[in-house]
Amino acid sequence: MKNAYEALLKSKNLSLTAVRLSLLEVVQAHPHSDANVIYTAVKQRIPTATIQAIYNNLNALTHAGIIREIKPKGHVSLYETRVNDNHHHVICRGCGKIEDTHCMGCAPCLAPADNHGFAVDEAEVVFWGKCPQCQQDKINHKEEYNDSKRR
Repeated sequence: MKNAYEALLKSKNLSLTAVRLSLLEVVQAHPHSDANVIYTAVKQRIPTATIQAIYNNLNALTHAGIIREIKPKGHVSLYETRVNDNHHHVICRGCGKIEDTHCMGCAPCLAPADNHGFAVDEAEVVFWGKCPQCQQDKINHKEEYNDSKRR
């Protein structure tokens, strides 16, 4: 994968640095990670890496279209290497788990009521709800509560 990242960076006229390559490997291995998680993982590989270097690289790679920044309302930005396929995300309100979900149909799968003359080519959607584990935890908690009231 390292060679693919090197070629991708070269194609975007971005320099090949150890931090940048490590960051890409981390984001690929841990999609939907925030900057602090990425920093911690890169720092384990490259002890001289700084948080500022991580933010600078996240911005450069996002601007170049190599990674995607996801900005869920009320949460920090998350990053992934899956780009240019118009997929969406589903996020658990309980534990914060995030999963990819495919767009139904061709991009953009949603159309605005009035595009104001824009040539719309993408829709960014975040679905919110409770993951199966949080749903089960709520059922279990409710059952435990009801059992304790019966005693």
